[in-house]
Amino acid sequence: MLGIGVAGAAYCFRTLGLNASADDSYRVQISQMEGDIKNLKDEGLKVKQQLSPEQQSLVVAAHKLVDNKNFVWSRLFSDLENVMPGSVSASRIAVKDVSSDGGQVRADLDFAVISRDYPPVREMIDSMNNSGLFQAEIKSQDLQKTETITYTEYTLHVIYTPTYRTTDAPLIDVAQNNDGGAQ
Repeated sequence: MLGIGVAGAAYCFRTLGLNASADDSYRVQISQMEGDIKNLKDEGLKVKQQLSPEQQSLVVAAHKLVDNKNFVWSRLFSDLENVMPGSVSASRIAVKDVSSDGGQVRADLDFAVISRDYPPVREMIDSMNNSGLFQAEIKSQDLQKTETITYTEYTLHVIYTPTYRTTDAPLIDVAQNNDGGAQ
């Protein structure tokens, strides 16, 4: 009986020693990770200080999009594609704000397009405003000339209100394959 007790005590002391060794290893890893976190936070602060106030607000809006997961980018692109004539090309999209009121998502966008002529742009704006998804108005236009082509870039203020409503369930992105795994 005494032999079993001594063997049990020896096993416990060995396990205690191994746990203490592992604990020391984990403390070193935690210390290294805390240093890495501090370095990353310092780098993030340096980057943030280099951003203009407008860029900082865009970062906040982008984080809001990611955090909320209520905004389906592929649906926005699909809806834009449905209202854009072939002679009009998108040159940039900037998200100013995304909000949800009673489950209805609303995004304020700065949307720039390029076109050689104004009538297709006017047609696109009319199509957007008649779609029930967009409210669009021209903010500015800028004539661009290169050696081979002359075109105008039109910057629009667009309010996008997609038809889906937010719920506690995740939204299904139209770009995902949701056929239940059937191939």
